[in-house]
Amino acid sequence: MRDLIIKFSYLCIIMCTVSAYGQSVFGKWKTIDDRTGLPKGVIEIYEKDGLMYGKVIKILEEGKEGVTCVKCDGELKDKPVEGMEIITAGERNDDGEWKGKRLFDPEQAMTFRFKIWLNPDNSDELKVRGYLAFIYRTQTWVRVEG
Repeated sequence: MRDLIIKFSYLCIIMCTVSAYGQSVFGKWKTIDDRTGLPKGVIEIYEKDGLMYGKVIKILEEGKEGVTCVKCDGELKDKPVEGMEIITAGERNDDGEWKGKRLFDPEQAMTFRFKIWLNPDNSDELKVRGYLAFIYRTQTWVRVEG
């Protein structure tokens, strides 16, 4: 009986770990243009020192591979978009949302405040909302396996 309880406990721990991993905002996400419905790129969202960061790891738009940030100023001017950090220092709040002051759109060379959360109905969808003053726009990104 004791062996059965131990095996059941291990099974519960493994299932909780898998479940928690599947519901994380961290990982790779395919961005979908909310205006055209077409995929634009793949963003890797990761945690560093308890904060959320994200960088472009692949451009998916045909003909835009290797694109540089031509509209950017300063140190980002003409830098490759692939590898660029676009989410900086997001903080998690009590309801599981992440908020921050820097969501960078290299196409427009604009920085937005942001809120990011998992779709409560589908943990393979990430809601990404950028704010400029009181105006906002929300995109749905899709989890990429692997």
